[in-house]
Amino acid sequence: MLQELLSPLLDLLYPKLCLACGVHTPPNEALLCITCYYELPETRQLEQVENAFTEVFWGRVPITTGAALYYFTKSGRVQRLIHHLKYKHQPQIGEQLGLYYGRQLKKQQHFQGIDAVVPVPLHPTKEQLRGYNQAEAIGRGVALGMDLPLWPYALKRVEHTVSQTHKSRQARLENVQRVFQLGQAERLCGQHVLLVDDVLTTGATLETCATLINSVEGAQVSLATLAMAKD
Repeated sequence: MLQELLSPLLDLLYPKLCLACGVHTPPNEALLCITCYYELPETRQLEQVENAFTEVFWGRVPITTGAALYYFTKSGRVQRLIHHLKYKHQPQIGEQLGLYYGRQLKKQQHFQGIDAVVPVPLHPTKEQLRGYNQAEAIGRGVALGMDLPLWPYALKRVEHTVSQTHKSRQARLENVQRVFQLGQAERLCGQHVLLVDDVLTTGATLETCATLINSVEGAQVSLATLAMAKD
């Protein structure tokens, strides 16, 4: 009763604002306002087997298909969402957007036949400090939307690297080599997995992880990220 009486006052003093624009109020338990929900810049890549996303990996690592859901631009709404997801203890952003993403992927013929979702791992120390792995939060939503199991321990991160934000593609690739290892190779054998991460920039991390998965007998890999940097 007290909570019901105080709720309007708390909403007035501490209004719940959209996590994408920071201005409008989302409806009910939503994270985004109606405007942002419909105006986030979707790439539409998931409708194509080959697209700007898959082109990043041509000649680097064999993948079945891949896509990003949104375009990531500096100071844009998607950047704000990713920032909240990674640094403001908001894993529900990844879960909710991942759920929407997974439902869209499930409709596409070239994403059929996937056996499980594998998130790019964080180093245990960093995951403990953050409280969660943002890629796993996204992967949890994607797996739910696609009606697939989530395999969070299929890969593991064995070295803690410094931030890659300002590194070149070559520097990033050198930085992540030997950082990852297979965690459950026997589970990956003969399986087609969807490797999930938050943002595609140079693709060094995804390339390294996909190469590891491809090293397992009979394994195939497709890729999905919540966002992709737009030139």
